Amino acid sequence: MATILLVGVDLYFRGKLEGLLPGHRLVTADSVDPPDLVLVDISRVEPEEVADQWPDVPIMGFTNHTDRSGLQRAHAAGFDQVLVKSALAERAAGLVDELTGATEPGRSGRAAD
Repeated sequence: MATILLVGVDLYFRGKLEGLLPGHRLVTADSVDPPDLVLVDISRVEPEEVADQWPDVPIMGFTNHTDRSGLQRAHAAGFDQVLVKSALAERAAGLVDELTGATEPGRSGRAAD
């Protein structure tokens, strides 16, 4: 079971994620448990700030298919996975398993400090 920190995720989509990710614990910023994965709604937050706040945790960002700028900003920030919302809904469980199964430092394209 992974602890997944939701950043900028609205209540409606959180409910959908809970159905897509049974067995995983979805938390918000007020949780005391460290996350195994950060899941970000790119359209509602600044990707650079999230990447700076969680440098050693895998980050997966999503947005709608028309938000090309948001997708590019998340890639530039070094998110481990960036995808459109519909793809997340289709592949959520597999992506979470993939990202939480390999959490060694220095993964992805994110530069080390």
